[in-house]
Amino acid sequence: MSRLPLVQDTTHAGTRDTLDRIQRAFGATPNMFRAVANSPAALASMWGSFGALSTGTLGAAIGERIAIAVANRNACEYCLAAHTVIGGKAGVNAAELASARDGVSADPKAEAAMRFALRLVEGRGQVSDADFATLRAAGFTDAEIVEVVAHVALNLFTNYVNIAFDVPVDFPAVPLQRAA
Repeated sequence: MSRLPLVQDTTHAGTRDTLDRIQRAFGATPNMFRAVANSPAALASMWGSFGALSTGTLGAAIGERIAIAVANRNACEYCLAAHTVIGGKAGVNAAELASARDGVSADPKAEAAMRFALRLVEGRGQVSDADFATLRAAGFTDAEIVEVVAHVALNLFTNYVNIAFDVPVDFPAVPLQRAA
């Protein structure tokens, strides 16, 4: 049971409009957004970040793999389940979605992004020049590197929301993969 109420109806016009857009995008309103809707400002920030990153140069397939790797590392069952579904809709096959939990991919560029993302998470933002060199060697532009960091930051936000508020998972469950 969620530690915060899952907003079903709101009189705040901005929140109502945002929840309506989320409903149209997903065909339902996921519980995470209903929990965050307790704060109109936080909901606008979260939904705005998802929208902004969807127009970036990184692409949905890599963005979803990053989300899965970060969710698994943070043991966020909600985000792992949600991004596995969304990643499949972005064209990532089941084997790649499963491998993403460990930051692994047959696509060297996707793997480099996930490895960098996991270094950011583990190092709390502290990364080395060698970590940047690895991304650049994999073909990442400056814009894409910034977007990798932005994806990590957004996913930390959503992971913390779902873990802290104990938001009920409303996507098909996906088992966490424990790091070796």
